[in-house]
Amino acid sequence: MRIRAPRLWFLASAVFLAAALLTGALVGPVHLGAVDVVRATFAHVFGLQSPLRGPDDAIFWELRLPRVVLGALVGGTLAVAGAAYQGVFRNPLADPYLLGAAAGAGLGATLVVAYAPSSALTGNLLPISAFVGASVAVVVAYALGRSAGAAAGPAGLVLAGVTIASFFTALQTFVQQQNVDTVQAVYTWLLGRLATSGWHEVGIIAPYAAASWLILLGHRRLLDVLAVGDDEAAALGVNVARVRLFVVVAATIATAAAVAVAGLIAFVGIIVPHTIRLLAGGSYRLLLPLSVVIGAGFLVLADVVARTVLSPAELPIGVVTAFFGAPFFAVVLRTSRRA
Repeated sequence: MRIRAPRLWFLASAVFLAAALLTGALVGPVHLGAVDVVRATFAHVFGLQSPLRGPDDAIFWELRLPRVVLGALVGGTLAVAGAAYQGVFRNPLADPYLLGAAAGAGLGATLVVAYAPSSALTGNLLPISAFVGASVAVVVAYALGRSAGAAAGPAGLVLAGVTIASFFTALQTFVQQQNVDTVQAVYTWLLGRLATSGWHEVGIIAPYAAASWLILLGHRRLLDVLAVGDDEAAALGVNVARVRLFVVVAATIATAAAVAVAGLIAFVGIIVPHTIRLLAGGSYRLLLPLSVVIGAGFLVLADVVARTVLSPAELPIGVVTAFFGAPFFAVVLRTSRRA
């Protein structure tokens, strides 16, 4: 039974993701049949004749499917980054924004909205500046944490992340105070959104997501070793500093790319890994790949809720994930206290 259990979990997660993707592609003001949606997907991928015609095909291929794929990439990326951070810092409450990525991305986006609001390049500058801001924040936080010495361990990095996040948030607030007319635009971005203009956003995040997934999945066995402690892992021949650096870099790239195209979507990196731990156990050999698959499906379904709960208006997806995440976080805290 133990040998078959991982296979069953992978099969169940694949079915969950497929159902979420199909639901995301079907839900909308224009009705599209499930069979036609599946056939149209294969037709476009393999260059065949689509069963959908005219506007229906354009709505499906240029609007709905890119948004669904983007949601899956962002959800899987944030979930696996959160699980990786929890492993490398041995902190079950760590999330992808632990080292200041959210504050850095927020500052980068604020600078573009404030100082290049009418530029024709703003659409491209926004994800670039958010990505750079998130990366810079994590690099500075990691350097600051490492300067405390090896004795500080993961706690030093966490405290450095809090320090850098506070500083970058203060800078963002200052810029907003000097450009009050940009507050609404920045606030909308900070709440998270999966609005797309075709496949452009998918093309931005896809290579970063794929690279970070490969690196993190390649380190899943080493994260199991790190769980016993730095000294014990070093005694087993693991280069703890090197593993931690590789995992932090990969998780940062993943988080920065996700934030760049979707804004700040909270709690995905906590809800998904902890749910998997409760159901399938805490081994990172199983936790990381399941986080990618289940995180993708979770965010696609959250986006369906965001699109439909106030239809025809749209609720920011960050509000939806926070609505589910806050109670879940409280349950996790209570469970941790009992343990």
